[in-house]
Amino acid sequence: MDFGKYALFFFLSTFKFLFTPLGGPKAGLTFLETYLSCVSGGIFSATIFYFASEYFMIRAHNKRKKMIADAVANGITLPQKKKFTRTNKTIVRLKNRFGIYGISLFAPLFLSVPLGTIITAKFYGKERKTFPLIILGMFVNGVILVGLTYLIAGK
Repeated sequence: MDFGKYALFFFLSTFKFLFTPLGGPKAGLTFLETYLSCVSGGIFSATIFYFASEYFMIRAHNKRKKMIADAVANGITLPQKKKFTRTNKTIVRLKNRFGIYGISLFAPLFLSVPLGTIITAKFYGKERKTFPLIILGMFVNGVILVGLTYLIAGK
């Protein structure tokens, strides 16, 4: 057993779950070793960032408030922030199109686990099924990604 490899895949999956399984066959890991390392890392990260997301959102809000207060105190006029940016419109369109299931299952996969989990918690954090859907997404996406990786690698 090479715990260093498991730890590496665990750590990499805490951030970028989508690409980490690609290294499994080259590292000499089996399907199950790659799957368990990647999924456990993704779930660990998702758990931390889901339950800490409110802290991050409050922190960002307070930081914006402080920046505005400092600017006003120094007589600096800040430019008006756009509310309907292209990115915001895209996020709202995706939220309306895919709903809680699509966002919970795929945002942590296609973005990064921390960012996708925080965005999901921001939109659907009050719903009880959000966190279990994120975890389910990790398991399902893990099977698909690791399975495709080993299918293509021919192992």
